[in-house]
Amino acid sequence: MSSDLDSRLDRISDRAAELRAMLSEGITGQEFSKASKELSDLEPLEARIGDLRAAERAMVEAEALLGDAEMRDLAEAELEELRATLPALRQEIRIALLPKDEADARSAILEIRPAAGGDEAALFATELFAMYQKYAGLHGWKFEILEYSDTELGGLKEGIAEINGRNVFARLKFESGVHRVQRVPATESQGRIHTSTVTVAVLPEAEDVDVQVNESDLRIDVYRASGAGGQHVNKTESAVRITHLPTGIVVAMQEERSQHKNRAKAMKILRARMYEQQRGTLAATRAADRKSQVGTGDRSERIRTYNFPQGRVSDHRINLTLYKIDRVMQGELDEFVDALTADDQAARLAEQG
Repeated sequence: MSSDLDSRLDRISDRAAELRAMLSEGITGQEFSKASKELSDLEPLEARIGDLRAAERAMVEAEALLGDAEMRDLAEAELEELRATLPALRQEIRIALLPKDEADARSAILEIRPAAGGDEAALFATELFAMYQKYAGLHGWKFEILEYSDTELGGLKEGIAEINGRNVFARLKFESGVHRVQRVPATESQGRIHTSTVTVAVLPEAEDVDVQVNESDLRIDVYRASGAGGQHVNKTESAVRITHLPTGIVVAMQEERSQHKNRAKAMKILRARMYEQQRGTLAATRAADRKSQVGTGDRSERIRTYNFPQGRVSDHRINLTLYKIDRVMQGELDEFVDALTADDQAARLAEQG
């Protein structure tokens, strides 16, 4: 391990000790909260640094015993184990030291829409929406539907949900993009496989401090909501459409019967989209490729393919194919999420040299 990294690890351990001393001295209020949060963030890394230092000391002690005939076999066995352990510990620490995305710990807004493929795309959008709802359930997250409009055939025109929990955005951010499905639609009499696409966007939930929205920048239209196919027309003007004039972002909401509730939900989505736009602008200055980009929805653009006849799901960014499409559609996405996270970490480590 380089001397620069060694020095950095020592500074982290020293800072953790300093924070503990501050907290034990009885600081209060905002100062206490700030120090407590910083220590909480540092403690997992401090523990791994402690493990590394203990392993390094054990290696020095084992090497010193190699000259002792009685202890040599025991020392060699311990050294073999330590030589396997140390690189893994160092890699864990390097990953922990990578710059954090401040949005990772946040809840998220999920938006799903059919793209190419007509009715079949809308039907698959319904299944993807349910897949993420099940994934949220497996992780103990709260999944609240903000907007859900369907077609006469039961497909999804647009689905928006708020997913509340710890590290939701970190686990779901690589799901943004074009998802492609290949299967024989129920309406296909010739048994031909059709290809359709659905766009998925995952946005970190914005906090009030992230985005300043001036009322004067908003155009708010109210109108009567309607159900699928124009049925169940609401007699009151409860639906809300908010346009943010400076950015051109438009959010329409009619899920609730209350205009007040629809407006509150629409503002939540508007803030998330504005925050993501700001994040995207910053990211574009650092890298030309943004993984969060949804694209146009064209069949040739895709991050993942769900091939039902072959029972496989393939993620094209990391060349990972799993032959368990039924379990994936039941929300078992962690194998993809873990692999995408590891690939992102590896790429960022490589950038650091």
